[in-house]
Amino acid sequence: MVALSAIIGTVVGLPLGVFLATSRRGELLAAPALNAALGLVVNATRSTPFIILVVAIIPFTRLVAGTSLGTGAAAVPLTVAAAPYIARLVEAAIREVDHGLVEAARAFGASPAQIIRKVLIPEALPGIVLGLTLAVVSLIGYSAMAGAVGGGGLGDLGIRYGYQRFRPEMMAAVVVVLILLVQAVQMAGDRLARRVNRRIRRS
Repeated sequence: MVALSAIIGTVVGLPLGVFLATSRRGELLAAPALNAALGLVVNATRSTPFIILVVAIIPFTRLVAGTSLGTGAAAVPLTVAAAPYIARLVEAAIREVDHGLVEAARAFGASPAQIIRKVLIPEALPGIVLGLTLAVVSLIGYSAMAGAVGGGGLGDLGIRYGYQRFRPEMMAAVVVVLILLVQAVQMAGDRLARRVNRRIRRS
């Protein structure tokens, strides 16, 4: 559920984040009106509490997954929540890239697509990887929340068998598994970010 949401969220959020970072006035793909409209949609989605989002898009979830219950259905609101979040993380990572590199690439006659593909994304890659790691960690938390409304998974296990049946040891076990899961994801993300950091490899 989390992996599927993270993959689809990245497929949607990555290009959206690149566009948001490069489409303001005076930027590579300047389209300020579209940038403002997309920014509004992204902010509105991110501002909606996840538990409300899950309920609000039940008709859309049924349309996509055929049901609003279970892990397959929970992947739909998780993806809807993940995509704009990832887009903003990617946008922030790209904005951290030294503008002098973009100007140098322009001076060499590189097209906007070449600058994005060969300068912005490679330079921002460590930040993007760390951002995606943060997004996956957040999705793990969201997935546990989705369990409260029939989303299945560890959250459902903890609430149904731990909280509702008064078995605190079951809830504690779920919390421990979630902590270990988050720790593993964070360590893997940190390691991958170091590997793709060209500044570290050069030193």
